[in-house]
Amino acid sequence: MRPSRILLLIGLAVFAISVPAAILEDVPAEVILVLWGGLAAAILADLALSPSRRSMKLYIYGPAEVFTNEIAEINLGIEGRRTLPARIGCRLDLPEGLAGPVETWIESVGTDAVARIGLTAKRRGRWPIPRLWLRWRSRLRLIEFCPRFSTQVVVDATPNIRPVQSGQIDVKVRSSLFGMKENLIKGEGSEFHQLRDWTVGMDIRAIDWKHSARHRTLVAKEMRAERNHQVILALDNGFLMREEIAGLPKIDHSVNAALATAWAAILGGDLIGLYGFDSRPRLYLPPEAGRGAFARLRKRTAEMEYRTVETNHTLAMAQLHARLKRRSLVIVFSDFVDTTTAELLVENVAVLNRHHVIVFVALRDPGIERIANGTPDTLTDVANSVAAAEMLKERDLVMERLSRLGVFVINTRPEQLTAELITTYLNIKAREVI
Repeated sequence: MRPSRILLLIGLAVFAISVPAAILEDVPAEVILVLWGGLAAAILADLALSPSRRSMKLYIYGPAEVFTNEIAEINLGIEGRRTLPARIGCRLDLPEGLAGPVETWIESVGTDAVARIGLTAKRRGRWPIPRLWLRWRSRLRLIEFCPRFSTQVVVDATPNIRPVQSGQIDVKVRSSLFGMKENLIKGEGSEFHQLRDWTVGMDIRAIDWKHSARHRTLVAKEMRAERNHQVILALDNGFLMREEIAGLPKIDHSVNAALATAWAAILGGDLIGLYGFDSRPRLYLPPEAGRGAFARLRKRTAEMEYRTVETNHTLAMAQLHARLKRRSLVIVFSDFVDTTTAELLVENVAVLNRHHVIVFVALRDPGIERIANGTPDTLTDVANSVAAAEMLKERDLVMERLSRLGVFVINTRPEQLTAELITTYLNIKAREVI
């Protein structure tokens, strides 16, 4: 509770009148007492007429779970024993992982007030909202009430699997594996699928002469792409991956795309595994098949902490190479800024690429591209533009070196990452590169 501006102005005016009145001998002291007594009576009357914290009951609850970079609606209800003020200000003490309005004004109707406050999940994790502050003016506008309420609201921000829930990946994978590319996958695969009667137009090399002689009719072998490949999602969780792009850290963009690819791999009949590393390996889930593997994968990625250490690519790639006992598809989500880190990254990816199929995923920063391609107005802008263009050039050279080594490189913007990664996975699977 605190005095309002109106009360401060009135008090200042009464003080300005009281000082000369106290100095002048012909003004009775009762006048001063009447002025201050009237002001005190007005304050007491205002307190009696206005709703207090004790006369209010607060209801607040939020969603049990929200995807990163999406909005969680916090529902707030206020129930009073007497008529509530027309407008009530509300402010939440927000943790680091949530972002929202500084203050929200709630319109009340009689003894009830209802509001919805939208909060954006900026980080993965479990984010409690410990306190809530309300603010309203008294009936006579002499006092401002600012009570604090404790809350039990906890918002769980998890990796975004909206593409999985919407069915977009299911349609894309099933149409690629069992739709338009069905003949390609079956005809050029290395795994026996079934025997079928040979018809005109089919490849003569597909005829199984032994079975044809036994059945006394031409029978062809139908092949399909091999399944049960190992797909490893290797997530770099070093401090470079904490840089924000398009409202989310790079690691969160990578986790979202990794989960979407994991779902596509499960639909395609492959085994999916997870590998997390920074200064040293932190997490390893052996490749597994089925929807249960996706649930475990999602849980572990949601629990990954944000690290502030430099990534050791040499140790991470060596440990991963030692763990993999068969040829696998390894999708590496990482980044670099200096030439030293880039050299170490290329060397270690090249070693891993000799025995496995590597997809290297990096995110382009739209902010740097705008600086490099923008029109400079000052000398500082010119210097920034030249530096940004040099960074992009060095980055493209590293990507080109990886491509020449036979690595599949994805260097794209965050909004295009999931689509390009799933397309690359489907192309690798269809070509049976693994």
